[in-house]
Amino acid sequence: MVGTAMVWSQAAVAQNAVELYIRDDVLEDYLAFVANRDVLDIREFSGRTIRRDVVDMIIAQQAMAIGGFKRDYQYHAGKVNFRNTRLLQQGKLLISFDSYWLADAEELQQDVYISDSVIRRGEYVAGIYTGMQNQAILKVNNLAQLQQFSAISTPLWRTDWRTIQSLGLSKVLREDEWISMARMVSNGWVDFMLMPLYRSGHEIYELENIRLQPVPGVVVLLNDSRHFVISKHHPDGNAAFDAIQIGLAALREQGRILKAYQQAGFVVDPERFIILNPAQSQE
Repeated sequence: MVGTAMVWSQAAVAQNAVELYIRDDVLEDYLAFVANRDVLDIREFSGRTIRRDVVDMIIAQQAMAIGGFKRDYQYHAGKVNFRNTRLLQQGKLLISFDSYWLADAEELQQDVYISDSVIRRGEYVAGIYTGMQNQAILKVNNLAQLQQFSAISTPLWRTDWRTIQSLGLSKVLREDEWISMARMVSNGWVDFMLMPLYRSGHEIYELENIRLQPVPGVVVLLNDSRHFVISKHHPDGNAAFDAIQIGLAALREQGRILKAYQQAGFVVDPERFIILNPAQSQE
């Protein structure tokens, strides 16, 4: 079965399986959501463990299969945020199933192919996530109020960092590991971080001893598009890129890409949320 979940035994892996590295919490949610179904048959994207990263993984596999690149995938879990980029540049990793901001992808274009957008410019809004004890920030409903608080991000994520810097916050801390950011916010050492919304946009994010809650009713626009990147130096790079382009075009024409992210709660109804930094303020 093409594109199924984790392959646990090396002996069970097809000889032509593509090895991919996935952040451990994302892989856990992906496996729970797919639940041994054939990824290519999934049409509905609502559920307890759905999130932007999981939709990315499924859309990438469906697009590549539609384009004729039909392979099995073997997933390895771990802290892979920036290791994947190095492996892509070296040709040791075929594709990142976690989409990249265009601003980040363009910095790598000597070494990677950049797909058509999977999330278009203007569609990506992030929730303002804070620790469970931080009650003051939950009252924020405009940018001036948000500016009283501190945030954490990394310049390695160019769009995130540029957006955070543009908000005029009281303090911005740098931390390059996502899990460390989340832990610092959860512990109350910094007020908030930007994260994709989960399902209803009101749900608590939990991972091990980390618990984060979104500020209700407000979001921040990250005014960039997101794309899959494929290594130019991997033996299957050309074929995979041609396939994903064909597949993304077909999925876009059928309306399946936007529907998937909407059902997952990622692309939101603008009437339900206040965007604190509308696009015109970023131009």
